[in-house]
Amino acid sequence: MVYYEEFQFIQDAIAREKQLKAGSRQKKVDLIQSENRDWLDLTAGWYEGWE
Repeated sequence: MVYYEEFQFIQDAIAREKQLKAGSRQKKVDLIQSENRDWLDLTAGWYEGWE
């Protein structure tokens, strides 16, 4: 995962997902680069030590 947004209400999250899906690939790339220039894996370390 290289990008995410948090929402308090599921309806807002669904509306944003639809908005993003309707956008061009370039707009998505630009959005990711604006927040995560190096495209780092944002889930790195989430499960370390879990068994």
